[in-house]
Amino acid sequence: MSDTTFDYIVIGAGTAGALMANRLSADKQCRVLLIEAGRKDDYHWIHIPVGYLYCIGNPRTDWLYSTEPDAGLNGRTLRYPRGKTLGGSSSINGMIYMRGQSRDYEQWAALTGDDSWRWDNVLPAFKKHEDYYLGADEMHGAGGEWRVEKQRLRWDILDAFAEAAQQAGIPHSTDFNRGSNEGVGYFQVNQKNGWRWNTAKAFLRPTCYGRPNFELWTGAQVSRLVIDTRPDGSRRCTGVQVWDGHEMVLAHATREVILCAGSIGSPQILQLSGIGPAELLRRHGIDVVLDAPGVGANLQDHLQIRAVYKIKDAPTLNVLASSSYGKVKIGLEYLWKRSGPMSMAPSQLGAFTRSSPEHEWPNLEYHVQPLSLDAFGEPLHAFPAFTASVCNLNPTSRGTVHIKSPRFEDAPAIAPHYLSTDEDRKVAADSLRVTRRIAAQPALAKYAPEEWKPGVQYQSDEELARLAGDIATTIFHPVGTTKMGADGDPMAVLDARLRVRGIEGLRVVDAGAMPTITSGNTNSPTLMMAEKAAGWVRDAGR
Repeated sequence: MSDTTFDYIVIGAGTAGALMANRLSADKQCRVLLIEAGRKDDYHWIHIPVGYLYCIGNPRTDWLYSTEPDAGLNGRTLRYPRGKTLGGSSSINGMIYMRGQSRDYEQWAALTGDDSWRWDNVLPAFKKHEDYYLGADEMHGAGGEWRVEKQRLRWDILDAFAEAAQQAGIPHSTDFNRGSNEGVGYFQVNQKNGWRWNTAKAFLRPTCYGRPNFELWTGAQVSRLVIDTRPDGSRRCTGVQVWDGHEMVLAHATREVILCAGSIGSPQILQLSGIGPAELLRRHGIDVVLDAPGVGANLQDHLQIRAVYKIKDAPTLNVLASSSYGKVKIGLEYLWKRSGPMSMAPSQLGAFTRSSPEHEWPNLEYHVQPLSLDAFGEPLHAFPAFTASVCNLNPTSRGTVHIKSPRFEDAPAIAPHYLSTDEDRKVAADSLRVTRRIAAQPALAKYAPEEWKPGVQYQSDEELARLAGDIATTIFHPVGTTKMGADGDPMAVLDARLRVRGIEGLRVVDAGAMPTITSGNTNSPTLMMAEKAAGWVRDAGR
């Protein structure tokens, strides 16, 4: 067993970890170790936007998690992709740049008792690393590492859906990232000149690689944190134990260990280290270092209900990709122009609206696609169709992430508990009615949309909620499993500066720290949190 000492150890080279390593290693006096369980991001499908189809479900780039059977999904289990490579989930996700709504951050400030999480105080952190394709303005930054561009394609059927949404009362939007994301329009994406822009490109290469005080370990999985207990009973994280594929390696941190392993990985590592619900730890023979019932609790996710409509007289990817000619055309367009279907994010058109009038803010998000399939990873349907996936932005259902064994190699049990509240079931039923209202507008009439799934025969709240359980799937936004909170919250794992309560020298900086899920895609809010945390860590080290 070798012994290496650093000032800071960052666990996980994904969305948050890449930025944290970049910011901390900018100080030449600090030695920074970044540990990644996956391999380098040198797999070509990571960088071609449509390559998510080949990265999700691939052990080269994905942890290959699955959920436990879920009562809200009528007993189904779901594939639960999480990135396992440099860049983490930013290397396999949908590339959508989305901050959420200003009200999300006002709620965080209220829940933590810390105004630094208010919208006006997080906006500078979003802008600091942003490189917005239209340049800087009061809401966007330019010149940062995180590239944001418009998409390089359009579809007639998506334009028609956008027009129909406007006819149904949803305003047009050209920018979902100005505090209120209400409206319909094409998503902006984290791409650069038609290539995926992940956090490894943005924050590690070439900046960190050229710094002598920066060290990167890949193919290295953290088995546990090293926690020292002092004579006065206080506890401090002093390092990590890492399996490098051949032996256990012990690395020490003189200042801080920053856990950036994500909403699934971080609670697992904490629990394996004796930090978690005491009963769970004892059940698996793990000594309890700190009884922290909130570790692995509070799991929130966006559940998308995929309504499929057969159409006529419009090109869709189902048709285009069904022939050799179409596939060659798709490939040549990307080769020559870096545009077309190979440059596609999984969802191109977005819409934010309300499931019913009593909601003050938009509580639904649509991801609309010019294609259809039975499930992600399955073949496209043989008929022309579009899919209007809709999710409840603010679910009240809460799940858990709990270890199944004391072995770090074993995946934890992921139990989202989707649709487990009356409110979530009501929103699910109402959201399908909103979809039907949009599909019935004149702008789509010439395409004769026919509801193929779930089917117009289902009308009541009970029927639609049950059908949502049959056809819904995750949109890959797990958060909240190590939430931050105020001093009086017994389930708050972290304080408002993302420090683990009861353990000195340890922070969690990833989507697990969110007390409530943001109203949209979660990748860029995670980057914002890392930007703020990097400043706090630097200040603490001075």
